[in-house]
Amino acid sequence: MADGDQDDGGAKSEEAAAPKSKLKLIIIAVAVLLVVAGGGTWFFFFRGHAEEQHAEAAVAPKPPNFIEVPDMLVNLVGVPGERVQYLKVKLVLEVKEEKQIEVIKPTLPRVTDIFQTYLRELRAGDLAGSAGLFRLREELTKRVNAAIAPNQVTAVLFKEIVVQ
Repeated sequence: MADGDQDDGGAKSEEAAAPKSKLKLIIIAVAVLLVVAGGGTWFFFFRGHAEEQHAEAAVAPKPPNFIEVPDMLVNLVGVPGERVQYLKVKLVLEVKEEKQIEVIKPTLPRVTDIFQTYLRELRAGDLAGSAGLFRLREELTKRVNAAIAPNQVTAVLFKEIVVQ
Protein backbone atom coordinates (compact mmCIF):
# COMPACT_ATOMS: atom_id res chain seq x y z
CA MET A 1 0.00 0.00 0.00
CA ALA A 2 2.86 2.24 0.53
CA ASP A 3 3.56 2.08 -3.16
CA GLY A 4 0.00 3.27 -3.90
CA ASP A 5 0.37 6.16 -1.49
CA GLN A 6 3.57 7.22 -3.13
CA ASP A 7 1.98 7.02 -6.54
CA ASP A 8 -0.87 9.26 -5.40
CA GLY A 9 1.58 11.72 -3.88
CA GLY A 10 3.65 11.74 -7.06
CA ALA A 11 0.57 12.36 -9.14
CA LYS A 12 -0.46 15.20 -6.84
CA SER A 13 2.96 16.82 -7.14
CA GLU A 14 2.80 16.51 -10.95
CA GLU A 15 -0.68 18.07 -10.90
CA ALA A 16 0.60 20.92 -8.72
CA ALA A 17 3.59 21.40 -11.01
CA ALA A 18 1.41 21.49 -14.12
CA PRO A 19 -0.52 24.66 -13.11
CA LYS A 20 2.71 26.39 -12.09
CA SER A 21 4.36 25.52 -15.42
CA LYS A 22 1.24 26.72 -17.29
CA LEU A 23 1.34 29.97 -15.32
CA LYS A 24 5.03 30.42 -16.16
CA LEU A 25 4.27 29.70 -19.82
CA ILE A 26 1.49 32.30 -19.87
CA ILE A 27 3.70 34.90 -18.18
CA ILE A 28 6.49 34.27 -20.67
CA ALA A 29 4.06 34.48 -23.61
CA VAL A 30 2.62 37.80 -22.32
CA ALA A 31 6.14 39.19 -21.82
CA VAL A 32 7.17 38.21 -25.36
CA LEU A 33 3.96 39.74 -26.73
CA LEU A 34 4.63 43.01 -24.88
CA VAL A 35 8.19 43.16 -26.18
CA VAL A 36 7.02 42.56 -29.75
CA ALA A 37 4.23 45.15 -29.41
CA GLY A 38 6.66 47.70 -27.97
CA GLY A 39 9.15 47.07 -30.75
CA GLY A 40 6.43 47.43 -33.37
CA THR A 41 5.24 50.67 -31.81
CA TRP A 42 8.76 52.06 -31.81
CA PHE A 43 9.32 50.97 -35.42
CA PHE A 44 6.16 52.58 -36.77
CA PHE A 45 5.98 55.73 -34.68
CA PHE A 46 9.43 56.76 -33.49
CA ARG A 47 12.09 55.25 -35.73
CA GLY A 48 12.11 57.54 -38.79
CA HIS A 49 10.82 60.82 -37.42
CA ALA A 50 14.10 62.06 -36.00
CA GLU A 51 15.86 61.51 -39.31
CA GLU A 52 13.05 63.22 -41.24
CA GLN A 53 13.16 66.28 -39.01
CA HIS A 54 16.90 66.64 -39.48
CA ALA A 55 16.59 66.15 -43.23
CA GLU A 56 13.85 68.78 -43.49
CA ALA A 57 15.83 71.27 -41.46
CA ALA A 58 19.00 70.71 -43.47
CA VAL A 59 17.43 70.97 -46.94
CA ALA A 60 15.20 73.99 -47.34
CA PRO A 61 13.08 73.88 -50.50
CA LYS A 62 14.19 76.27 -53.18
CA PRO A 63 11.61 78.81 -54.24
CA PRO A 64 10.38 78.31 -57.79
CA ASN A 65 11.64 80.58 -60.53
CA PHE A 66 9.35 82.09 -63.13
CA ILE A 67 9.75 83.56 -66.60
CA GLU A 68 7.07 85.92 -67.89
CA VAL A 69 5.87 85.25 -71.44
CA PRO A 70 4.50 88.27 -73.33
CA ASP A 71 0.68 88.44 -73.42
CA MET A 72 -0.93 86.85 -76.46
CA LEU A 73 -4.18 87.65 -78.20
CA VAL A 74 -5.23 85.28 -81.00
CA ASN A 75 -8.40 84.62 -82.92
CA LEU A 76 -9.86 81.13 -82.60
CA VAL A 77 -10.94 78.90 -85.47
CA GLY A 78 -14.66 79.12 -86.02
CA VAL A 79 -17.38 78.19 -88.47
CA PRO A 80 -17.69 80.65 -91.37
CA GLY A 81 -20.56 83.04 -90.79
CA GLU A 82 -20.30 82.97 -86.98
CA ARG A 83 -18.76 85.79 -85.04
CA VAL A 84 -15.02 85.64 -84.52
CA GLN A 85 -13.89 84.60 -81.05
CA TYR A 86 -10.63 85.68 -79.47
CA LEU A 87 -8.38 84.15 -76.86
CA LYS A 88 -6.28 86.31 -74.57
CA VAL A 89 -3.62 84.43 -72.59
CA LYS A 90 -1.08 85.52 -70.00
CA LEU A 91 1.45 82.76 -69.28
CA VAL A 92 4.35 82.15 -66.94
CA LEU A 93 6.99 79.44 -67.33
CA GLU A 94 8.21 77.72 -64.17
CA VAL A 95 11.82 76.50 -64.09
CA LYS A 96 13.79 74.66 -61.42
CA GLU A 97 16.91 76.79 -61.24
CA GLU A 98 17.50 80.51 -61.51
CA LYS A 99 20.37 80.06 -63.96
CA GLN A 100 17.92 78.60 -66.49
CA ILE A 101 16.12 81.94 -66.71
CA GLU A 102 19.07 83.63 -68.42
CA VAL A 103 19.44 80.71 -70.82
CA ILE A 104 15.73 80.62 -71.76
CA LYS A 105 15.05 84.37 -72.08
CA PRO A 106 16.83 84.73 -75.46
CA THR A 107 14.57 81.97 -76.86
CA LEU A 108 11.30 83.65 -75.80
CA PRO A 109 10.51 84.90 -79.34
CA ARG A 110 10.66 81.29 -80.55
CA VAL A 111 8.49 80.17 -77.62
CA THR A 112 5.93 82.91 -78.35
CA ASP A 113 5.84 81.92 -82.02
CA ILE A 114 5.24 78.26 -81.20
CA PHE A 115 2.51 79.17 -78.71
CA GLN A 116 0.73 81.53 -81.12
CA THR A 117 0.86 79.00 -83.96
CA TYR A 118 -0.70 76.36 -81.74
CA LEU A 119 -3.29 78.67 -80.15
CA ARG A 120 -4.57 79.88 -83.55
CA GLU A 121 -5.63 76.31 -84.39
CA LEU A 122 -7.85 75.97 -81.32
CA ARG A 123 -11.63 76.21 -81.24
CA ALA A 124 -13.60 77.68 -78.34
CA GLY A 125 -14.86 74.16 -77.56
CA ASP A 126 -11.27 72.95 -77.09
CA LEU A 127 -10.96 75.28 -74.10
CA ALA A 128 -14.22 74.30 -72.41
CA GLY A 129 -13.93 73.22 -68.79
CA SER A 130 -10.97 72.33 -66.68
CA ALA A 131 -10.15 69.31 -68.86
CA GLY A 132 -9.67 71.62 -71.85
CA LEU A 133 -7.33 73.86 -69.89
CA PHE A 134 -5.39 70.87 -68.58
CA ARG A 135 -4.87 69.61 -72.15
CA LEU A 136 -3.83 73.12 -73.24
CA ARG A 137 -1.29 73.31 -70.39
CA GLU A 138 0.16 69.89 -71.29
CA GLU A 139 0.44 70.80 -74.99
CA LEU A 140 2.11 74.14 -74.25
CA THR A 141 4.56 72.49 -71.84
CA LYS A 142 5.47 69.88 -74.44
CA ARG A 143 5.96 72.52 -77.13
CA VAL A 144 8.06 74.88 -75.00
CA ASN A 145 10.32 72.02 -73.91
CA ALA A 146 10.86 71.10 -77.56
CA ALA A 147 11.72 74.72 -78.38
CA ILE A 148 14.23 75.27 -75.57
CA ALA A 149 15.83 71.80 -75.48
CA PRO A 150 18.11 70.71 -73.75
CA ASN A 151 16.68 72.99 -71.03
CA GLN A 152 13.38 72.01 -69.47
CA VAL A 153 10.39 73.94 -68.15
CA THR A 154 8.69 72.41 -65.11
CA ALA A 155 5.26 73.84 -65.89
CA VAL A 156 3.35 76.37 -67.95
CA LEU A 157 1.15 78.38 -65.63
CA PHE A 158 -1.86 80.46 -66.63
CA LYS A 159 -2.11 83.95 -65.17
CA GLU A 160 -5.14 84.88 -67.24
CA ILE A 161 -7.31 83.23 -69.89
CA VAL A 162 -10.13 85.06 -71.59
CA VAL A 163 -12.26 83.67 -74.43
CA GLN A 164 -14.42 86.37 -75.97
